[in-house]
Amino acid sequence: MAKRGKKYQQVKEKIREIIEEKGALPLEEAISLLKEAKFTNFDESMEIALRLGVNPRHSDQMVRGTVVLPHGTGKTKRVCVIASGEKVKEAEEAGADFAGGDDLIEKIAKGWVDFDAVVATPDMMRGVGKLGRILGPRGLMPNPKTGTVTFDVKKAIEEIKSGRIEFRVDKTGIVHAAVGKVSFPDEKLAANIKTFVGAVQQAKPPAAKGKYIRTIHLSTTMSPSVPVSEASFEK
Repeated sequence: MAKRGKKYQQVKEKIREIIEEKGALPLEEAISLLKEAKFTNFDESMEIALRLGVNPRHSDQMVRGTVVLPHGTGKTKRVCVIASGEKVKEAEEAGADFAGGDDLIEKIAKGWVDFDAVVATPDMMRGVGKLGRILGPRGLMPNPKTGTVTFDVKKAIEEIKSGRIEFRVDKTGIVHAAVGKVSFPDEKLAANIKTFVGAVQQAKPPAAKGKYIRTIHLSTTMSPSVPVSEASFEK
């Protein structure tokens, strides 16, 4: 592991002292602390990590879903739509960055992945299925469960552009996502984070036993993480 710089170590020590004194912080305090501790000169993302009480190796304990963050992510996603006939025109009019049919499938098959999200109409999935080895590892494979396999391409594009993100528990039982930019006002970051945590709570599989959300941590792209108290999310 690469050695961390002096500024990072100073921030890590400051956060450690505060956590040792207070423990997990209320959400608003955690956001403020991370903003104060920022030491880079670019607009970092605010990131959240939830450790869940599930075993993702069991299919009935898989956690995944989508959520539209009320204030977006701060990043404009490039959307690629694979469709046919009038749906291609509909996608273009709805703001798709790329839209086409078999031509796009062939282009992606040759290694082109200059986009952040893929939407496909059901009738094109036979061809899109062949792109699994390219799109799958990048988390870009269209899926009906995440609303990216649909004939309502206009709605899918609008949601992705406005801040819809996908989440999925990894093999260690952690769900991770970027939920905005450090430059966002505190109240907008808090609203995004609460919306995200709520979506993960709603995605709890029936087979999950015991405590579902074990820990919640916030960090920025370059910072150490800060534990957040669960009480921050109680209604």
